[in-house]
Amino acid sequence: MEVRRVSSELCWPHPGHMEPEHKCPWEGACFARGAAVGEGPVLQRATQISTVPFVDESSGSDDDCSSQASFRTSVPCSESRKTSGLGSPRAIKRGVSMSSLSSEGDYAIPPDACSLDSDYSEPEHKLQRTSSYSTEGLGLGGESLEKSGYLLKMGSRVKTWKRRWFVLRQGQIMYYKSPSDVIRKPQGQVELNSRCQIVRGEGAQTFQLISEKKTYYLTADSPSLLEEWIRVLQSLLKVQAIGPLALPQGGIKPTVKGWLTKVKHGHSKLVWCALVGRTFYYYRSHEDKRPLGHLPVRDARIEEVDRSCDSDEDYEAGGTRQLLSSHCTLVIHPREHSPTYLLIGTKHEKDTWLYHLTVAAGGSSARVGTAYEQLIGKLMDGEGDPDSPLWRHPMLCYSKDGLYTSLTTLPSEALQTEALKLFKSCQLFINVPVEAASVDYHVSLAQTALQVCLVHPELQSEIYCQLMKQTSCRPPQKYSLMQCWQLLALCAPLFLPQHHFLWYIKQQLQRHADPTNETGQYATYCQRAVERTLQVGEREARPSRMEVVSILLRNPFHHSLPFSIPVHFANGTYQVVGFDGSSTVDEFLQRLNQETGMRKSSHSGFALFTDDPSGRDLEHCLQGSIKICDAISKWEQALKELHSGKAEGGTRVVKLMYKNRLYFRSQVKGETERERLLLASQTSGEIVAGRFPVNKELALEMAALMAQVEYGDLERPTPPGPGSTPPAKLQHHLQQVLDRFYPRRYRHGAPPEQLRHLADLLTTKWTALQGCSPPECIRIYLTVARKWPFFGAKLFAAQPAQLSSKENALVWIAVNEDGVSILDHSTMHVHVTYPYSSVMTFGGCRDDFMLVIRSILDQSSGKGHTEKLLFRMAAPKIAEATFIMASYMNHCSPTVNPPTNPPAARQLRELDRQQLFASVPCAARGPTLL
Repeated sequence: MEVRRVSSELCWPHPGHMEPEHKCPWEGACFARGAAVGEGPVLQRATQISTVPFVDESSGSDDDCSSQASFRTSVPCSESRKTSGLGSPRAIKRGVSMSSLSSEGDYAIPPDACSLDSDYSEPEHKLQRTSSYSTEGLGLGGESLEKSGYLLKMGSRVKTWKRRWFVLRQGQIMYYKSPSDVIRKPQGQVELNSRCQIVRGEGAQTFQLISEKKTYYLTADSPSLLEEWIRVLQSLLKVQAIGPLALPQGGIKPTVKGWLTKVKHGHSKLVWCALVGRTFYYYRSHEDKRPLGHLPVRDARIEEVDRSCDSDEDYEAGGTRQLLSSHCTLVIHPREHSPTYLLIGTKHEKDTWLYHLTVAAGGSSARVGTAYEQLIGKLMDGEGDPDSPLWRHPMLCYSKDGLYTSLTTLPSEALQTEALKLFKSCQLFINVPVEAASVDYHVSLAQTALQVCLVHPELQSEIYCQLMKQTSCRPPQKYSLMQCWQLLALCAPLFLPQHHFLWYIKQQLQRHADPTNETGQYATYCQRAVERTLQVGEREARPSRMEVVSILLRNPFHHSLPFSIPVHFANGTYQVVGFDGSSTVDEFLQRLNQETGMRKSSHSGFALFTDDPSGRDLEHCLQGSIKICDAISKWEQALKELHSGKAEGGTRVVKLMYKNRLYFRSQVKGETERERLLLASQTSGEIVAGRFPVNKELALEMAALMAQVEYGDLERPTPPGPGSTPPAKLQHHLQQVLDRFYPRRYRHGAPPEQLRHLADLLTTKWTALQGCSPPECIRIYLTVARKWPFFGAKLFAAQPAQLSSKENALVWIAVNEDGVSILDHSTMHVHVTYPYSSVMTFGGCRDDFMLVIRSILDQSSGKGHTEKLLFRMAAPKIAEATFIMASYMNHCSPTVNPPTNPPAARQLRELDRQQLFASVPCAARGPTLL
């Protein structure tokens, strides 16, 4: 089943990743998990927003309902392994059986051993083991923390023993029907942490695994296997209690990464490796978050192993001649640790790993890397002496000659070719003067070059070195030197170079910074931008046209916030807000709230939205952690792809809107005057659109209140006589008010006489408000509107899936802080309300929106059942409803006391659920994730 992806963050389609039909990644399946089975009526957090689809039937076994809480999946990374160049069948075998982890296909003769241990030289096609260990993931004493094998498990519903294949890996224990099912979703899984316990049972081969949510009764095939399982589980829990395995710090990108064959103690394994800071991490897969292990590189000895003297007999002994003879070998020898060897496929990769490992180890980089890198290493060895003649070395300075090779060590010939193309693009940008009328030429060059660097992070240090070489000792010209600094100013907020390159860039910026001349001012701005990027992190998207034009045509040195954009409100006003290349949405909203006199967004419930690039009536909420410049750039890219070759792609700009998204009754007390005004304006929009229940009389009074707020007292030139027609200007004024504030459904199809009568009534009610101040009108407006129990809720029009399209019986799905309610579409009366504590899973199921509800336990039988409700909705609305539900669930902590007075919606009558969802089967086991 093909599922269109929906991200929880803002994302517009990119080339090569266009979505089917509407080509917008928001229009896909997304779902989340509510309260787990058996957890009681306590409000739970929405634990995952995922892009994996629900299915109609569970693939789990009948003996366990905890499979509904299983949300992790392991996706084979065959494409990544294909690019490694190593012919190991490991990736294929892991997908078939966990017991084959120790087969000979995984191992080769390492440089520090002449033969393999017999444990690892069994024939590949052997009998199925009942248990197997992994040699990675060692505990405190060196024992393995990974294991797989058969155990008998007591069913949670039917109390019988069932044989299951258990896999302990990555701090989790998962179980399947058989070893061949490990490529599928597990029937269940348990997250092991320091609060779990292992208790021996009464039988000689039985033990209990007690987790936070339930107790598992397990039996091994023999007493020896029982002891093995208990030992490895207790070792893992001991490690968890002392502290988790060292993990890379979030936000720090790897210096270099790739597939390598790691060799230690005579055993080799193909692993995904990443050098992060001064630590070498290795993983089972490039998708794993938890490493198998790590090596401290600081002060380690990094060497290349000379294999020129190896004989053919050494290779032929293990049948691995092709592997070893065609691979380069590096050794990492940390202090007080045994050496680890790395088999690397190509010379370019070897040079890259050798250089970066040497730098991370603290060794002198003056003897490794390119000539440019060696000069930087010598400057570092001299602690950046400003009087050193190396600063003016021809290799580090501007030259009229072009580049014939990359300045930095790159892991492949293809990247070296890209580095030379990148240099040519930079030369075109620098040597063609910028003119306001033709600025799009430079915009396109800058965006293309920086997009290449974002796609290939290895080139990010390269472009910094190329630009710094162009600015160093360059004779002053009227535009070339300036445009070189401008391109560098565009790089600084996007990404930073690695390690000593960053040290070198900082030194050069310090040498060039000078507030008295324009080039020195750009260098000063680059200093500020580098520090901001170090503080808040790098960007995801290339600079937008607005960003490039602003840097090229306006000196950013004179502005602490060099960019600005208007933010629109529900009442038709806007506020211009400044930001820089690293500003996040949270920082942007903090400035907006300060300038408009509003509380922070977590208290007011307001959020920042963008319009849809396609022009459809859709809005997209921006998450607080993303960068404003990234959001604008992605919107701009999506617009260009949707209008390729059309003029509209270059004229429209993104529209930002600040609106209420989450409404909490407990936070009404602290509302500011501006918040109440915007909330009333937003409610007025809901009334006009027909998503708020008002009769004609009340709608007219509400429209008169908004007219008084918007236009003030009604000015009438002369009192009209009986039956006379109002002046044309006044009539036009009244028509504007009706169009803006009166429900469309009450005006649609009305004859002219009725509309004139409506205008007369509006005139009477508006005149009665003469002298009433806008704040007083807003207070009256909100007091009336808040009497509806679902004030502030988000309403979604939906059709119950069991009804045919001909019936077209629509309902409203209302989402607010109390839960999810089903309302009648015409009267907006409540059919049923589901509190979040009863919601098990929710979100997109194929093209429908699904709610899985846990009912109250039957006191007589002690059993409960689940109810699956399906609704037909537009795909973007499915995503919006899912994320709003998750936000409400995550905002309401279990420690917060529930409201003492339940809303009136819960006190209204409940229609028979079977009448509304007559053909929806009520299964005992709800749908689970693949």
